Amino acid sequence: MPNEPPVVVGVSGASGAPIAVRVLESLRAARVPVALVVSNGARAVLQEEAGLAPDTLAQYADRAYSDADLAAPIASGSFPTRAMVVVPCSANTAAKVALGLGDSLLTRAAQVHLKERRPLVVVPRETPLSAVLLRHLATLSDLGTVVLVASPAYYLHPKTIDDVTNYLAGKVLDHLGVPHTLYRGWGSEAT
Repeated sequence: MPNEPPVVVGVSGASGAPIAVRVLESLRAARVPVALVVSNGARAVLQEEAGLAPDTLAQYADRAYSDADLAAPIASGSFPTRAMVVVPCSANTAAKVALGLGDSLLTRAAQVHLKERRPLVVVPRETPLSAVLLRHLATLSDLGTVVLVASPAYYLHPKTIDDVTNYLAGKVLDHLGVPHTLYRGWGSEAT
């Protein structure tokens, strides 16, 4: 679907890299165009948690950009996008976006989504949540951002880490309006 606007996927340096990988795999499987930006902080986390070099993620994207490339198309509101997700979203990234700081491509693209009133989803993976982070997340929520905390759904009786990862990635896809089969919601019949 070459003319369809992409979903911007930002991967920041918080724990939760496997969720980002599953979201990217699922968007690719659903044939949703993806514009990808991976922060410098995410590089080490991807290797540690998923055993992946950051460049490996480019295989799931139609376009991959350097976080330093503030001239990339996704840094401008004149470039159409479907939505953006920051998965995982570090406390630092959440703070910058909440405060209107666009000093990297990832944070600038998030600012564009806020100013253009396009869907923005952030997936913080931090515990405990400090009062400062809670304030930033509340600000983002007040601005229309979906704050999707990476919390497992124990009522679905996950058996593996993959079950938890699938659920969290599925919740992201739900908010992006992308159909998936990563989990069955509460009350769904087993097939």
